[in-house]
Amino acid sequence: MSAADDHPLSRHATQPTRAIHDRIAHDLAIAIVGGRYQPGEMLPGEERYSAEQGVSRTAYREAVRVLSAKGLVYSRTKSGTRINERLRWNILDLDVLAWMFEAGPTPEFLRDIFELRTVVEPAAAQFAALRRDGQDISRMGHALEEMRRLGLQTPEGRAADQNFHSLILMATRNEALITLATSVTAVVAWTTRFARDERKESRDPMPDHDAVFDAILRGDPEEARLRMLALISNASRDAGMS
Repeated sequence: MSAADDHPLSRHATQPTRAIHDRIAHDLAIAIVGGRYQPGEMLPGEERYSAEQGVSRTAYREAVRVLSAKGLVYSRTKSGTRINERLRWNILDLDVLAWMFEAGPTPEFLRDIFELRTVVEPAAAQFAALRRDGQDISRMGHALEEMRRLGLQTPEGRAADQNFHSLILMATRNEALITLATSVTAVVAWTTRFARDERKESRDPMPDHDAVFDAILRGDPEEARLRMLALISNASRDAGMS
């Protein structure tokens, strides 16, 4: 590795420890989810890492605690810190999702998260069609208008898309489903962004969203479920999934 003075982290040596340990956690996480470190493999020890990267041992230890809390690594006395099996990773954690997409999502990971959407969102649309009220409808309609006005090419338009999907989950009046809203809408945002970057030709996603909204508006649970399934299927194809 390069000397400490040449490493990007050395430029942040005067920043608060919090900022430095976040950066260390990010860099280690990208190496882990990107496959540089394999399950069971040991991370560099704090003394070695600190010397090579020009950061404090305290910042390194804090970074490892972050990764441990998210299931990426585990530590044992006298045996160091090792990479966890993938099944122990908290892939619905917002940071882990971001790291997975930054490192380059594998086809298997994309399949898994689209399958998650297929399990959760059609059922949510079905319940929303049965339980939504006037305020839910108004907010969903506004989110769609923002999507239409701003477009998914903009961060604001993608935020409106996230909001639309979140509002559907909220309209289920199901606390268990609502607790998934943050993770599911983050998955929506990342898959939308990934699909936008991957596809050669742009497809207008608004008709799919309008169809879901129309079914919820009319209180037709089966149609809402089917329309959401179609929306997710089209989004999956946009992301290059068969």
